[in-house]
Amino acid sequence: MSEIPARATGSEGPSDGAPFGDAVWQSSPPGSIYDYIKVASFSIGADGLVDQWSLRAEQLLGIPAEHAVGTDPIEAFIDPDLRERGQRKMAEILDGREWTGVVPFRVPDAAAGGAQRGRGQRGLAEVYVMPTRTEDGEKAAVCIVVDVRVLRSIETDLAASQAIFGQSPFGFLLIDPDLRVRRANQRFASVFGGTPDDHRGKGVHDYLPRAEGDRVSATLRRVLETGDSITDMHVTGFVPGTEERRHWSVNLYRVHSGSGRPIGVAWLGTDITARREAAREAAAARRNLALLNEAGARIGNSLDLETTARELLDVVVPGFCDLATVDLYQGLLVGDETPPGLADGSAELRRVAFSSAVSDAPFPGTGEQVELGAVHHYGFNSPCADALRTARPRIVPAEDGGLVQSTLAVPMVAHDTVVGLARFARTKGSEPFGDRDRDLAVELAARAAVCIDNARLYRREHERALILQRSLLPPGDPEASGLDIACRYLPGNAATGRPSEVGGDWFDVIELPGHRTALVVGDVMGRGLRAAVAMGELRTAVRTLAQLDIEPAEVLSQLDEIARGLGAPGGVQQATRAARRPREADLSEVYLATCVYAVYDSVTRRCTFANAGHLPPVLVEPGESALMLDVPPGLPLGVGGEPFEEVEVELPEGSLLALYTDGLVESRDHPLDEGLQAFVGALTDPARPLEDVCDQVLNTLDSHHGEDDIALLMARVQGLPSESVGDWTLPREPRSVGRARELARAKLLDWDMESLVDTTELLVSELVTNALRYGEGEIRLRLLLDRTLVCEVWDSGLVQPRRRRARDTDEGGRGLQLVGLLSAAWGSRRTPRGKTVWFELPLPGADTQLTDPAEALLSLF
Repeated sequence: MSEIPARATGSEGPSDGAPFGDAVWQSSPPGSIYDYIKVASFSIGADGLVDQWSLRAEQLLGIPAEHAVGTDPIEAFIDPDLRERGQRKMAEILDGREWTGVVPFRVPDAAAGGAQRGRGQRGLAEVYVMPTRTEDGEKAAVCIVVDVRVLRSIETDLAASQAIFGQSPFGFLLIDPDLRVRRANQRFASVFGGTPDDHRGKGVHDYLPRAEGDRVSATLRRVLETGDSITDMHVTGFVPGTEERRHWSVNLYRVHSGSGRPIGVAWLGTDITARREAAREAAAARRNLALLNEAGARIGNSLDLETTARELLDVVVPGFCDLATVDLYQGLLVGDETPPGLADGSAELRRVAFSSAVSDAPFPGTGEQVELGAVHHYGFNSPCADALRTARPRIVPAEDGGLVQSTLAVPMVAHDTVVGLARFARTKGSEPFGDRDRDLAVELAARAAVCIDNARLYRREHERALILQRSLLPPGDPEASGLDIACRYLPGNAATGRPSEVGGDWFDVIELPGHRTALVVGDVMGRGLRAAVAMGELRTAVRTLAQLDIEPAEVLSQLDEIARGLGAPGGVQQATRAARRPREADLSEVYLATCVYAVYDSVTRRCTFANAGHLPPVLVEPGESALMLDVPPGLPLGVGGEPFEEVEVELPEGSLLALYTDGLVESRDHPLDEGLQAFVGALTDPARPLEDVCDQVLNTLDSHHGEDDIALLMARVQGLPSESVGDWTLPREPRSVGRARELARAKLLDWDMESLVDTTELLVSELVTNALRYGEGEIRLRLLLDRTLVCEVWDSGLVQPRRRRARDTDEGGRGLQLVGLLSAAWGSRRTPRGKTVWFELPLPGADTQLTDPAEALLSLF
């Protein structure tokens, strides 16, 4: 029997709409069901022997036709224990009965030589036997044989297919090469409505918007053409009858027939709307956390109000919004604690920061014209004013036609105080602000508000400290006898413009009796208001001690005791206890300071230095290079326990002396030694005007300072000429009083100071008389003429004169009262060999008018 003829083209009828009567019979294309099932056939003659054996039978059973034809199939292929039943069944078949069943078989040994299977191979076949007749009319049979394993595979595949389509929790489609739905499962139909059969023949544009449908169609064609699978393709559309946007994750792969021919694309889709929303929420949370982390790192690095506000906007634009502004209460910016209108939100505000990623206008389309730095206020009924009143964020409605579609007005609250308002805006096309965005905006504004409030408080304290500090420095350029003086004071970071804490640097120029001058430069360690206050106390103490006209080392010793009591409870009163118990003093309770104290005598041009841990003075002699004076550094003030040493140096005429603080020569980027060498090297032309020398030093050392305060005091030596000095030694005898008057008169006339003769004679007479009466040793009289006239009377006695009020009946005791009445100033000081009593008179033409000696004498009686 020959093989079954090939079927006509098309599995469901004739192609191209041709009627069945006109069908063209031709060979079946690859992919026939018979190729997949592999049906074999053979026929049995009336004698019960095989008379035809098909090629498929050879392939299925592994027996060539020449071995199979003419054999008894029962004897050849059936196991011996089944042959008797097989003979009976064969008899029934040849008697004209159909039969279908499963038959075990084996390949006979004789046929093994040409078999494709192994020798003695056993199998299981499903056999369909149909009775027939030969040409002679004899009974025969045709047998169709299928391998049971193939049938079971088909059964399994059908069950799996049914499980996928019918029981899968995912939407499943089989799309044909024309991109039409060939089959849909129930899950897909439950989402898009109807039954699975209702979706047959539909295309992707029936489910998706046009643009999305075009994209998906192109992807389906690419899968059909290339066979490349697509995994986790995100598709967005709408469920029919709703406006709810849904998102699906789709996997696509090409489906083939049993022969490998592509027959369509499998579509496996799952709804990821909830997952995507959760992912968006997680992404938003991560973004917000990142913004908060960035805000913590970037906001508050400066103690400047405007800089802190800009730091907030640098964080939020464009990462959080497209436009943003910061307005702060004007009253708080100028130092008021409670500006008027603060409670109801109507007080004036100043715009301190603005940032935009889309426009130069603050809020385009809203009509707002507030410029950066401008002072303004919001209307009482506006959302912004309401936000300021209630300290709660408000949504600002968008105006039609404007660029802005969503605005948040967020009050900036620090320590339960509203300091200003931050506004964040998103333009059209961006996602409007949600609850999560509002909470984030409140957190960002609160963080910035605390930093801004800290900056405001710092600015207030900084300004107060600066006022205090500058009030304690000498006004303008000080004047001194025998010295040309120039000075500079620069707060920390003055060169860079960055705010810094006030330091404790100071300098002073103090005039002493006898045309002598005390030069002081000091530096309290630490910064801030307390350091400035400590500096002020030390400066005041220096001035007080200088008026006592004690030695420089003794001045520093007294300052050391005072410094040890500044930081402790009880202030200066504690200094005495600290001085008595130096080993018990806690350095954490005191302020340490460095100081150099120098006393210059314009008559002798000698300068006595004492140093408490300060940098050495620098001296430039005419025609010589600058050098640092070898002054023993000593310990800083406040440490205690060690005496201070003095060094006396003669300063040549025209030499330059420089005292300074470490801010001039030391910084984080430059070591102290390098700064000192640069300073010494900058003093190359000391003959120039002192103001120019100061500027040259600061310009040269610009890269060496900036973090700390700078104090610079420079003095050029201009000694008192010898012709301006009268110096005489008088014996200890009564007639020296008259001799002193004669010498004083002659010198004043020589100086053309006749108007001072009478007063000077009278006062010299009183001082010399006191020296004879209460002093010891020979008497020395000295007159000094500079900006004032100074008279000094020296003796070896240690008893200091004391001014007292004489009674009406007393014959004496009025001498020092007379000195006080007639002189501009008077006093006494200890010397290494006794004491000096002095008085000072203003020169003719000065603002101070002298008292007439006669009137002064009458006033005493």
